Formats: sequence, structure tokens, C-alpha cells
Amino acid sequence: MIESDFIIVGGGTAGCVLADRLTACGKFTVLLLEAGPSDQRLHIQLPIGYGMSFFNPAVNWMYRTEPEPALANRSGYWPRGKVLGGSGSINAMVHVQGQPDELADLAEAGDSEWSFEALAACIQRARERIEGTDVSHDTHPLCSTFIKAAQEIGFNSENDLSKIGADGVGYFRIATRNGMRLSSARAYLRPAMKRSNLAVEIEAHATRIVFEDKRAREVHFSKSGTAMIARARREVIVCAGSINSPKLLQLSGIGPALTLKSNGIEVLCERNGVGRNLQDHLCIDHLYRSRVPTLNQQFGSIRGKIAAGLRYILLRKGPLALSVNQAGGFVRSRSDLAAPNIQLYFSPLSYTRTAPGTRTLMRPDPFPGFMLSAQPCRPTSRGFLEITSADPAVPPRIVPNSLATEHDIAEMIEGARLLRQLAATSSLRDVIDEELQPGSSVQSDDEMLEDIRHRASTVYHPVSTCRMGRSPDTDVVDSSLRVYGVDGLRVVDASIFPSIPSGNTNAPTLMVAEKGAEIILGKSGSQ
Repeated sequence: MIESDFIIVGGGTAGCVLADRLTACGKFTVLLLEAGPSDQRLHIQLPIGYGMSFFNPAVNWMYRTEPEPALANRSGYWPRGKVLGGSGSINAMVHVQGQPDELADLAEAGDSEWSFEALAACIQRARERIEGTDVSHDTHPLCSTFIKAAQEIGFNSENDLSKIGADGVGYFRIATRNGMRLSSARAYLRPAMKRSNLAVEIEAHATRIVFEDKRAREVHFSKSGTAMIARARREVIVCAGSINSPKLLQLSGIGPALTLKSNGIEVLCERNGVGRNLQDHLCIDHLYRSRVPTLNQQFGSIRGKIAAGLRYILLRKGPLALSVNQAGGFVRSRSDLAAPNIQLYFSPLSYTRTAPGTRTLMRPDPFPGFMLSAQPCRPTSRGFLEITSADPAVPPRIVPNSLATEHDIAEMIEGARLLRQLAATSSLRDVIDEELQPGSSVQSDDEMLEDIRHRASTVYHPVSTCRMGRSPDTDVVDSSLRVYGVDGLRVVDASIFPSIPSGNTNAPTLMVAEKGAEIILGKSGSQ
């Protein structure tokens, strides 16, 4: 049996931060369990290589949702990282902090320790490790055309989309350093792995947490087909993400009693909020055939691929060092709004002929094309997930419940109309040859909504399934991220957000992990 002061379940975005922070003082031993392999793979470290992880079961849980009635009964595909660095090792690297109102939600759900002022030091510590690289000088020229188009319809130019309260359009900063992906595994875990008080077990799938007198004491896990046990002298910290954290709690007897009993699991602690309150971002893409060259031509030819490869090898620059989401912003679909409610994305390439089950970013359409995309920032629909078996290998049932509110339907339509406004500006009209999707036949709100139901998809930001809050009846963790009703168990990852952040969730999750480490170590203020 392995014994340690702290056991961290999940070596993803949050888990890597905690592994570093909890071992830095040298007082504690930490065991980090990660179900997937090492992140030391070329397609993970190469920024554009994330397309190769999208359907790769070696590094990806590859979850599927239940068919969604509001989305034409389509089943959504939800990739989640199963590798050191977690989803931060397979995502598109867009690095944004979000809007002030979501920080206010944290303060309301927690206490004064979660106020903006109290979180400032945590945000700063995270930025010192992963700040987000300005790659504006390296983006495709069409990105500037998109920014001009947005300015034509009254949106501001924003120099730093990664800051809290970003308002306007510009170039996304991405989580890279020297042309390589900068996940929390690289920024936090690698330096910490040099310490003798940190042990990292990869390909170690946690299957159950075992309690003694309602105190978390053991984590049972499987490694290379062998059942193993680790014992925690102080605490078990679950950092398995918004899908796997509630799944592990339910497998361990913490969750809705009906769900547990129907799967033959003894109820240790009835917590109806475990797996509930699921939120995610839904996005609609408009695709265009272009009159001017796009990345389609560079990635679509042997000569272009060789040129991009040489530029990357020699300079660590060029399209291989970037995400396809090169520009975008946070804007208002209505002038009376106090804060941005739509996140825009501009990608200077297009995919209309991608085969199912593939995401080959280096094989775009054979003609010049680009994408405009809109994502409402703060949807109000909430879904749930639940185990369907006591077997840890069986995926949970995921019900996103997309477009369940009139608010969400209205904002998706507003987002689609905003894309049309952008395309009609003189800046973009001059370069658009044809709108390929949804096409000119889609005009009315009803037609827009029908297109959304058939084509909109997640942008892979699930949160809130172990929500932090003040009510043990509906929430899962308290302001110290301790699971209600048991001792020695915390959840520290994106699942604790009271509501969904406005944009991409990786940077806010780093903040939560920094805050979690500060709480666990009994600190406040700067570290």
C-alpha cells in the first residue's frame, strides 16, 4: 500500500497546480494519480497538434452525451483530457480570464475569501506561470480584416483578451511558451517532479474512495490491470474534472440516493447536487468561401506544409505554433447590456468535408475558406450527469439539457445574427465569395433557430457538477472546497464553479486551483 499526506486524484489542469503548491514547502508528501499517460508526446506539445488528440482514446476520454431533443436529437461529442495536463493538454489553448460578474458569483457562493480582491493574488500567481502568449504578429492577415469588420459595427478593439473584463475584439492569447503548448503539466508539474516529496503515478485510474467513519482514507485505483490502494494521512483531493469528479464521488457512495441505489452502491452520504447543475457553452459556426487565400491553401498543399514545418523548426513560429482560433472577442449583442454576452471566434480556415470521427487540422477544405463563430457567454440551461453502473469503466450518462431556457434560445439567435452583421460589413463583404453554412436561404429567426438545432455544438467547457455553495441540500462543496457531509475530502477543479465562466475555462480553473492550494495550506494573500 502507498501512503502519503495528500492524494490528488487527477493530473489535469487543477491537479498539476496542487501537486506543485502542496509540495513546495517540503512539509508534506503528495501522491498524484493520473488515469492517462505522460504528456511528453509531440502531437500534444505541438500547438496545432491538438487535432490529433481530438479522437485519440489514448489521451482522451471521448465522452458522448445523450441525444438532445433541443438539438435535433443529436448526441454531442465531449472530448476530455486523459493525460497529464488534462484537457489543458488537448484543448485549443485560448487563454482568457472572463468577466467580473462570474467572480461575483464565486463570492456569493463562497465567502469573502472568494471576493475579487481575495482572488487577485491567485490570479496573479497563475499568470506568472501561464500568462498567455501574444501571437498577433504571427496570425493570418484575414484576422485583421475580421477586427476591422467588428469595428465597423461599433465594437471596440481590445489589446488583451486574456484580462478580466475584456471588452471588444482582437487577437486571442494562447497558452504557449517558445512555440510549445504550455499546460499546467509543463508549467507546474514538471518543476515539482524534481522534489522527493512528490510521487506521480500515470495510467492509474481511480475507481473508488474508501472512508473510515465518514473520513476519506483510501483511494482504490487500477494500474496495468492490477488493483492497488493508496492511503491518505491528511486528505484526498479530487481534481478529476467536471465529468469524472462527480462520477468518482457517486461511485464512492456520495450523490443522489436514487442514483446510487439503482446501481447497487451503498449510500454513504446523500448529496443531491453531485452531478447536477451541469453547464456548458454552445456555439454556432458560419462558414464562408473566400475570394482571398486562407490557411486552407497553406495546409492543403505539400509546399505549404513544408514551408510551415520549416518555419516552425527554425523559428518556432508560423501556423504550427498557433491555434486555429486566432482572433475573436467579447461583445454585446444588444446595446443595453452592462457586460459582453457573446464570445466571438474567427478562424482563417474551414472544414466542410471532414469525415466523421476525425479532426485533421492540417487537411482543411480544398478551396479558400474561413469561419465566424458565436458563443453566448452565460447560458442559463443546466443539465446533469449520473453513473449507470457500479463499474468504473462504464461512462456516465451525460444530459446537457441545451437550450432549455428562452434566454439561451434568444442569445443563440442573436449570436447568429451578429455573425451575419459581421459578414455584411464592407471589410468582410469584399473577401466573401459565398456563405456556405448555413447559406442564404436561412433568414428568419425560426430558420436561424432550426439551423442552430441542427448544427450548433459544444465548445467543450463543462462545469458546475460539484458546485460550490452555501446549501448542503443543493451544493456539493463549501467555501473551503470540502465535500459536505464527510471529512478529509475536497474537490478542486472546474466542477466547483457556481455558474459557467464567460469564456474558455482553463485560465479560471488555474485560479480555482491556486485558491484551493492556498486554502489547504491555511494561507491567505500572496504566497
